[in-house]
Amino acid sequence: MPTLPTPEGGDQTHALRSGSFWGDVFRRVRKNPAAWVGAVVVLAFILVAVLAPLLAPYPELATPGREYLRPTSLPGIGEIPEFPLGIDRFGGDVVSKLIWGAQASLIIGVVSTFFGLVGGMVLGAIAGAFGGWVDTLIMRIVDILLSVPHLLLAVSIAAILGRTPLAVMIAIGVAQIPIFARLLRSSMLQQRESDYVLAARTLGLGTGRVTMSHLLPNSVGPVIVQATLTLATAVIDAAALSFLGLGGGRPETAEWGRMLTYAQAELAIAPQLAFLPGICIMITALGFTLLGEALREAMDPRTRKR
Repeated sequence: MPTLPTPEGGDQTHALRSGSFWGDVFRRVRKNPAAWVGAVVVLAFILVAVLAPLLAPYPELATPGREYLRPTSLPGIGEIPEFPLGIDRFGGDVVSKLIWGAQASLIIGVVSTFFGLVGGMVLGAIAGAFGGWVDTLIMRIVDILLSVPHLLLAVSIAAILGRTPLAVMIAIGVAQIPIFARLLRSSMLQQRESDYVLAARTLGLGTGRVTMSHLLPNSVGPVIVQATLTLATAVIDAAALSFLGLGGGRPETAEWGRMLTYAQAELAIAPQLAFLPGICIMITALGFTLLGEALREAMDPRTRKR
């Protein structure tokens, strides 16, 4: 997973106070064609997910095409006007399943990333603010979590918590915590020696006040951008966990990973049942990645000086 470089302390602090830093970041993003492509993909994904009840021809669990099911064949793309992309093995409309699947992926991706972001920021803020043995203890815990492969950690947690969508969200979120914790801690360590922090301490401000009023606001930017990149991973992880059967729910539940699971048995007669959700996962992850990389490059002090 890509990680973000932390902006140089003095330059970022001055830019944040003058208001030019974020203005320059957004100007650079607007000039990046990849950012526009990513933004369009992400916006389309969000709109489809939010408007799923209005866009989907049929309800999520509906099986309106059961009368067309045959033991050795399934209607494919364009064969039945009512089902432009065909039907699945349960008689569900593939178009509706893909639309409802976008909503499921958005909910899991956003909730799990938010959970990982909050948990990582709490650990990173404590480590960066206090330092010493507190920093060492937290970082050793983070190192232990990082020593386990990301997806394997998520699978283990989901298997322990049970096969439910909530378990998948928690599992993905916990696996993301070390990334955010290490990034925020690194950013805060660079900011701790800045002139404005030293001045605040000279005035008698306590560690908590300095952290919340000065250190954290000036260090959180790279972490928020990293969350955009992590959303791409969360969408893929959610599909992977559902593919492995850890998402719970009924077999006909609309979720891209689950659609891939049940499409394996029909690859010979209906390969589109695997290709279509796979393409949706790929395009969505690509959109978040392009947008996140564009933000990362715009905030990178090495490229800002060019």
